[in-house]
Amino acid sequence: MDEMRAALFDRFGPPDVLYEGTVPVPGIKPGEVLVRVHASSVNGGELHGRAGRVRLVTGRRFPQRTGLDFAGEIAEVGSAVTEPLKGTAVWGILPRRMGSMAEYVAVRPRQTSAAPAGLTPVEAVSVLAGGTTGITALRDKAGLRPGERLLVRGASGGVGSVAVQLGKVYGAHVTALAGARNRDFVHALGADEVLDHRTTRPTELGPFDVILDTVGTRHRDYRKLLAPGGRMVAIAFDPGHIGRSLGYILASAVHGSRRVRFFSGNPRHDLLAELARMAETGRVRPVVDTVRPLAELAAAHAALEAGGVRGKHVVRIL
Repeated sequence: MDEMRAALFDRFGPPDVLYEGTVPVPGIKPGEVLVRVHASSVNGGELHGRAGRVRLVTGRRFPQRTGLDFAGEIAEVGSAVTEPLKGTAVWGILPRRMGSMAEYVAVRPRQTSAAPAGLTPVEAVSVLAGGTTGITALRDKAGLRPGERLLVRGASGGVGSVAVQLGKVYGAHVTALAGARNRDFVHALGADEVLDHRTTRPTELGPFDVILDTVGTRHRDYRKLLAPGGRMVAIAFDPGHIGRSLGYILASAVHGSRRVRFFSGNPRHDLLAELARMAETGRVRPVVDTVRPLAELAAAHAALEAGGVRGKHVVRIL
C-alpha cells in the first residue's frame, strides 16, 4: 500500500481544476493513527482555498490538496498509541490543513473521537464541521442561554442547518434566514420562524440576543439588530472585502456593547465526543444534501457555490 487516491488541483481556479489523482499514503509517527476515510464533506473554506482567495495561507506550491473533515476507521496505530484500537470507527477534522478528501489521513488521536453510533459515515460527516463550529460559536463564544433570541443567517447550509438544531438544544427561540424553497426544510430542523433572506430586510428584524452569521456580508447592518449586550458571531467573510470585514469585527470588540466575534475552529477530542453524543441521541440530526464519489468532487464544489444547499454535499471515499 504505497499510494492512495486523493483530490488534487494544480492551479487556482473554478471547480473544474479539481481532479482525482494519486499521492503517497501518509506515514504515521509513534503518536499518530492512520485513518481509512469513508466519507468527507465540502466546506466553504475549501472553495476559497481552491479559488486562490487565501493563497497567503495555502501558499502557491502545487499540487494542492483539499478536504477538512472525515469519518472512517482506524487502519493503523503508532507504536506510542494505546487508544483508539485498530478498526475503531472515528471522525475528526484536520488541524489547520487540507487533505481529508483522500483514502487515508494521519492524525493524532486527540484530533478524533469515536464516531456516533447508529450513523453511517456519510450521515456522520454531514454534521461534523457544522456541529463543532456551531457548538463553539453558540455555547463557547456567544454564551447562548435558554430563552434568548437567536438569529441564524444561512440557515439551510452546512453550518446553519446544524446551528438551528443546536439553538433549540440550548433552549433559544430561533429565527432563521434562508431561501424560500428551503422554508419547510429549515422549519423541520426546529426553527421557530423561517424568513426568506431575499425579501426580508435587516430593518424588518430584531432585536436579537445572539446572531450567528454564516454568510459573511453586511456585518454592520446585522450588528444593529443586537439587543444591548447582544453577541454576534461571524464564521465567514465576504471574499471580495476580507480586509474591510476583519477591520470592522476588530473595531466592534473595542467600541460599544454589541460585539462581533470571529473564530477559526480546530476542535479536539472532547468537542468531537460531545457532538457524537448529541448525534447518537437524536438531538442533532444528519443533514445530507447530495452524495457523490471522489471523482465527482468538482461537481460538489460547483453545487455549493451555486447556493440553495440543504445541509451538506458529502463525498464518499470508500
